[in-house]
Amino acid sequence: MTDLFLPTIISISSAFFIVFFLTPSLAKFLEKRDLTVKDVNKKGNIMIARPGGPSIILGIVISEIILYVFLQLNEILAIIITTSTAFIIGYIDDRQVKGAWFKPIALAIAAIPIILLGTYDSELTFPLFGTVQIPLLYLALIVFMIPITGNTINSIDVLNGVASGFMVIASFSLSICLFILQNYEIALISLPLGFVSLAFYKYHKIPSRIFPGDSGSLTLGTMYGTIAIVGGVEIIAAVALLPAVINSFLFLSSVKRLGSKLLMGTPVIHTDDFKLKATDDETAPITLVRLILAKGPLSENQVVKTILNLGLFSGILAIITTFLMGVSL
Repeated sequence: MTDLFLPTIISISSAFFIVFFLTPSLAKFLEKRDLTVKDVNKKGNIMIARPGGPSIILGIVISEIILYVFLQLNEILAIIITTSTAFIIGYIDDRQVKGAWFKPIALAIAAIPIILLGTYDSELTFPLFGTVQIPLLYLALIVFMIPITGNTINSIDVLNGVASGFMVIASFSLSICLFILQNYEIALISLPLGFVSLAFYKYHKIPSRIFPGDSGSLTLGTMYGTIAIVGGVEIIAAVALLPAVINSFLFLSSVKRLGSKLLMGTPVIHTDDFKLKATDDETAPITLVRLILAKGPLSENQVVKTILNLGLFSGILAIITTFLMGVSL
């Protein structure tokens, strides 16, 4: 561990400072080329640069390459290849919105390097109940898990700072869990994700200067899912991601309830003073934000804080789950 201290410091420093210093320049570049979108939760015609994915992926790839030079692990290659593929998928969708099935199918294909490089263990460990061997089923789990984690972070990216702030909490929680389980190498490999998210949050938080776009949110979610797989902490990762998972489940259950037809309603509307308010439209999907607003209108900042507090609670729950994993092992 001590011999990895210096490369780890270099790696996480690169992850943070590349994103921290590159993102403002990227925002200006996008603004000059009119690559902006309206911030629908602000009064007036406020346009925000999008996508911020290029700075995110650059910070991730460079920091992971630094670690690969010292560790020479296939797990790092799997993270780099799968995450970079997710960025490309997201960037394509940023430039030209594709059909509903484009991202899930493309992200399933992006998961293949994890299998080809053999960077997984077909054992699935549950708290208290122990380990289950599912060799063939686990291959299917890999193909399903990457689209789920990628799209889960993508679907929660609805307010200023939510996706990046949530990933700061979830990724650092996952790193702590890996250290507790003494999976030190994967824990070190996971650290750049938290520092990249933290640096991007500086410009994504309220009021946003740049949005991550699909290229950014899919990159963050896919890297998180890949770390969970190569680290063998799938259940723990799911616990830390619980609020975002609930959000996706609520939305999908709404679609199913309505016979999978296109939902035309908007889940959140604005009051006269531009607070967020849950809609009464029965055709609108149910989302986490809509549930938070069920008791009454809140400011965007209040909703964001609520989601991040839920993320913090889930992160603590993931750490507790990790100790239970230790008991079962």
